[in-house]
Amino acid sequence: ENAPVPEKESEKKQKIKGFSEIWRIISLKSKEGDEDMFQKILVPVDGSNSAWKALQTAAVLAERFQGELRVFTVMEPYNSLSLFQITLDENLMDRSNREMKKASLAVLDMAKEKLQECGFQGKASFEEAEGNPAEQILEKSRETDCDSIVIGSRGLSGITEFLLGSVSSKVSQYASVPVFVVK
Repeated sequence: ENAPVPEKESEKKQKIKGFSEIWRIISLKSKEGDEDMFQKILVPVDGSNSAWKALQTAAVLAERFQGELRVFTVMEPYNSLSLFQITLDENLMDRSNREMKKASLAVLDMAKEKLQECGFQGKASFEEAEGNPAEQILEKSRETDCDSIVIGSRGLSGITEFLLGSVSSKVSQYASVPVFVVK
């Protein structure tokens, strides 16, 4: 008797902030040639709230256009050529990099959970890489022939973002496919 009442699909979708605006845009009649959009959507995630919003947005787009998601996270390893030229002990760097690798895999696990929570039924793949996040995202987009990138506007990069510019700015500037930046 006290079993939870299943949500209607429309109620579930309305919970996604900004869904009505997204739906308005993608519900417009497509122009000739637009049918190829959103077939392979690259979604970089870093564990930030902005990344999870981007993942939800990408899931809506993929379902609407029967596309697939390529969820991607990038670990920027510590090395002796880091931003402030701080020399660290090799053992400390190795240990830190191992911990960062675990964290990036945890982000991908969380992304799987988020997609399940929002009821995503489509195809999704999950991958991680090491290196400069913007460069790795751009390379992955080219390698996998993605037709769009959906990325959060603000990640977890903190002071690096302040000094060098955001990953989403670099990706949107240099990508060869449309980039949707989600706030």
